[in-house]
Amino acid sequence: MRKINGVPVEAHTDLSNLTGGEVLKWSGTNMAWEDQDDSAYVPLAAATGEQGHFTTGGHGHANITNLITINTAANATTGATLSTDAYNNGACSNQTRGVIVGGRNSSTYYNRMEYITFSSIGGGTDFGDLTTARGYTRGTSNQSNDRGVIAGGFSGSTTNIIEYITISTTGNATDFGDMTSSYYFPGMTSNGVNDRALLTNGQVSSYNIIDYITISTTGNATDFGDLTTTRKCDAQVSNDINNRAVFAGDRSTANMEYVNIASTGNASSFGNLIVAFDGGGSVSNGTNDRGVFSAGEDIPGYTNEIEYITISTTGNSTDFGDMTSSYQGWSSCSGAA
Repeated sequence: MRKINGVPVEAHTDLSNLTGGEVLKWSGTNMAWEDQDDSAYVPLAAATGEQGHFTTGGHGHANITNLITINTAANATTGATLSTDAYNNGACSNQTRGVIVGGRNSSTYYNRMEYITFSSIGGGTDFGDLTTARGYTRGTSNQSNDRGVIAGGFSGSTTNIIEYITISTTGNATDFGDMTSSYYFPGMTSNGVNDRALLTNGQVSSYNIIDYITISTTGNATDFGDLTTTRKCDAQVSNDINNRAVFAGDRSTANMEYVNIASTGNASSFGNLIVAFDGGGSVSNGTNDRGVFSAGEDIPGYTNEIEYITISTTGNSTDFGDMTSSYQGWSSCSGAA
């Protein structure tokens, strides 16, 4: 006898006589499989849109996101309007919802979180509060268990805090554990294949560390390996195809590097960005193998450059388009329209 959540389910063991497969349905007293002919088969519609949202990382228009379609190179357009005029915030998402966390405006730091819905781009809605008010955070998520993790930050001093939320619900963040060091704007990424998130050193130019956490559990970060060079405020993208994470960003180098998320070890060279920058944002769609970077601060100032790569290969980035403005410190999230 097969069961789902403790409920007995009648299931075929021989499907050779079926032309359209089966559908699991409630029969009134239990769950049962219903035979389907070919005419009853309706394929799942593929998610479209592949939205990427970048929150403004500098003074002015800090409550407006920049919107792109990840699989289509073009200039960004105005996206969602957030309820708080804050910059240098973090973000995480599932396929339907993006959660924007923390941030600052002048000397004021926020603990607020709000969410946007990808299918109806509008205003931000209150989600809950971080455990501490701070800006310069970063976030990532695990699609399989709907958990978002937020790490690092600054509110007069740096922090090693990691906390988590359940993205599809609303509520306050909960303590997860600690990073191996205190810094702000850590690079963060994860993919949909394994339950692991990577963190890099953020606003500490003398470090080349990579840490990791297991998203569905709680606990402190663990050493993963080292970057090939010291860099700060980098951005990261990843895919589901070959478990790859790519790190980019630092004004002192245009070089990108990569690791295999499922293993541990040091990074290898990937290729070069068009513009060397730090404090940029990044989005990717795990299934279409494209990673997009929004540039932040270069020398001598800010840039509005957007570039993209094919994650499962190696090579230099390609021009994608332009942001609506030039700023540093973009946070980012993505999902299906």
